[in-house]
Amino acid sequence: MALHRTIASAIAEAGGWIGFDRFMTMALYTPGLGYYARDDRQFGRMPAGVKGGGGDFVTAPELSPLFGATLAVQVADALQATGTDAVWEFGAGTGALAEQLLDALDAAGHTAVRYTIVDLSGALQARQQARLARFGDRVRWLSALPAQFDGVVVGNEVLDAMPVQLLVRTAGAWHERGVVLAPEGRFAWADRPTGLRPPINSPGPQDYLTEIHPQGRAFVATLADRLGRGAVFLLDYGFPEAEYYHPQRHMGTVMCHRAHRADSDPLADVGDKDITAHVDFTGIALAAQDAGLEVLGYTSQARFLINCGLLSKVEHLTPAQQGPVLHLVHEHEMGELFKVIALGARVPADWTPVGFAEGDRAHRL
Repeated sequence: MALHRTIASAIAEAGGWIGFDRFMTMALYTPGLGYYARDDRQFGRMPAGVKGGGGDFVTAPELSPLFGATLAVQVADALQATGTDAVWEFGAGTGALAEQLLDALDAAGHTAVRYTIVDLSGALQARQQARLARFGDRVRWLSALPAQFDGVVVGNEVLDAMPVQLLVRTAGAWHERGVVLAPEGRFAWADRPTGLRPPINSPGPQDYLTEIHPQGRAFVATLADRLGRGAVFLLDYGFPEAEYYHPQRHMGTVMCHRAHRADSDPLADVGDKDITAHVDFTGIALAAQDAGLEVLGYTSQARFLINCGLLSKVEHLTPAQQGPVLHLVHEHEMGELFKVIALGARVPADWTPVGFAEGDRAHRL
């Protein structure tokens, strides 16, 4: 397989070992070969047997159009509070969320809003362009952020796809876990001593595997550097620091997804499945504050969507339509595992974003 050969060559050129963050980057984003860079990816679709199914995983906008319609309430609130007229979405996937946001914003009278999608994948950009063609030149695509911009930034399940470094404590000594090429040609784990440490030390004598998130923190720092005025809303699965590095979470959070099944072996079937890690939201908040952004709120996806009026929209649905919507807010499904963090640049001091009006957990970060 071409991707396997490409990564194997990178390992050889690096002296026989690469960090997991580089391996994850290549597995997901190698042009034309990585999971997100191929034109045959079917993520965002329901399981086989369900209408439109057959993909690897489904995201909230694919579950119900009410996800985007409800998020649009917060986006409209932020546009008004910041005095801006532009929405910026990172990692727009199939374009479903962009379509839902634009439709809802138009219905609310925000027809002059400009929409920019920042996506590294040319294959995904093509899918998005086909889906959003009816909005004409109101939508544009970029592969990188401009030096300066204003507006409201949205990122749904973006942080979890950013490569992470793996740290493992074995017999009390910390190592960075990386990837080597085994004699039979398969990828294998190999650990090297490191001075890197998790943000907080997990007590106890047990061996312990976890992740650190330098790329996620760097992403937030870049946003802070370039966002002149506006607000940022990031939705993803994860925990605050105390939960993320809890002693019982001793096997880390890296997971793979293929055909709506999860597994914990990112070294197998490389390029044919997604690789993700949960988000350390405390780290994101600290990176934002260090770079000059204000943390405006942090809460569960359920509380955020309820604050934005989701339940009033559900009342008008049939029971069959209500099921997927409730998946977004049920505690044992997406409602509690997924969180929302809001960041601001030069926002009014007295503004509380509507999605955090009740149940804000920023004090727990």
